[in-house]
Amino acid sequence: MGLREKGMGFLNKITEKSGYVNEWINVREADTSFDYGVLPYERKTVDHIRFGVINLDKPPGPTSHEVVAWIKRMFNVDKAGHGGTLEPCT
Repeated sequence: MGLREKGMGFLNKITEKSGYVNEWINVREADTSFDYGVLPYERKTVDHIRFGVINLDKPPGPTSHEVVAWIKRMFNVDKAGHGGTLEPCT
């Protein structure tokens, strides 16, 4: 099974789990070289931590700065930040 088939399988799993209804369109019939990375579920945990993104729904109360500090402590990383506001919508 090539990378394209694995990737489409991964997208189908996400679609099914989320309850989202979508028909994926395959634009190209070409495989990507495994020299350029792996699919998310095949990555090592350390790579997810080092290069990953956390989609966080911050509750009211803690500041954005506090949440970033917690993430840094939880994952034992020196650098972390946020893109945009973490303040709840009212």
